[in-house]
Amino acid sequence: MNFLLYSAAVLVFGSAWLGIKYQLGVVAPEVSVAYRFVIAAAILFLYCLAARLAMRFTLREHAFMALQGLLLFSVNQFLIYLGTQYLASGLVAVAFSTIVVMNIGNGALIFRTSVPGRVTVGAALGLVGITCVFWPEVRAFDLSRGGTLGLVLVLAGTYLASLGNMAAMRNQARGLPVMQCMTYAMAYGALFTVFIALARGQPFIFDPSLKYSLSLVYVAVITTAFGFWCYLTLLGRIGAARTAYSAVLYPIVALALSTAFEGFRWTVLTVVGLVFILGGNILVLTRTDGAMTGAAPKGSI
Repeated sequence: MNFLLYSAAVLVFGSAWLGIKYQLGVVAPEVSVAYRFVIAAAILFLYCLAARLAMRFTLREHAFMALQGLLLFSVNQFLIYLGTQYLASGLVAVAFSTIVVMNIGNGALIFRTSVPGRVTVGAALGLVGITCVFWPEVRAFDLSRGGTLGLVLVLAGTYLASLGNMAAMRNQARGLPVMQCMTYAMAYGALFTVFIALARGQPFIFDPSLKYSLSLVYVAVITTAFGFWCYLTLLGRIGAARTAYSAVLYPIVALALSTAFEGFRWTVLTVVGLVFILGGNILVLTRTDGAMTGAAPKGSI
């Protein structure tokens, strides 16, 4: 059962990036993000009610759940959707994988956790890897260029997601139940994104095409609702430390799908960069005694 949950988490989160790519076009990115989390939150609310989970919390607790939703299920996703317009979906997954290092850095800044030397080395390897993979954008850095702008937007969204993970860690440390907290956070995230769309004057239209409809259902139901269920169930069965390694495999799945469906072309620098990134993430997640740290993303895409 654990193997099936682990495999499902890797495949679901690794394939989400292609689903996001297929949502871009007719419907504004922020509107698609709002649709996604309205659907996911509704499914999770139904689950919580069916499971008779306690859903009453204080105003202060709701405020921190809203903060988690703003950072993890709203603004960060909006930026990532915008960035995905300029990059292959597999490259977006590669850039997002830096969240492993960002989480540890933000944990040190916010929660005063220690940063072992291997984490510094792992972060350096990851930076080298990102530079290799995105060398054309790095070499000709110019925000007017699509690839450069896409990378900046995705990295900004990833950093906000990392801050959202810090909010989630704070909420869990205060005893807020994970499932109910995530459900409310997604609902708040959807609400914030609706406000963003209204502020930008974006119409709430719907693209009836099969590509858009299926991709929306996939990222909302499979990736967001089912994917997080798999992740949280696995978390309870084998712990955060061992679950963490699933994040290392997401970019591989995403790049494979991008190659098959988007015609992504591999180069020597792509391979070298990916090796550096994966190696850096493994080093960050692995303790010197052979165990693994629990500093993995609490939320994925």
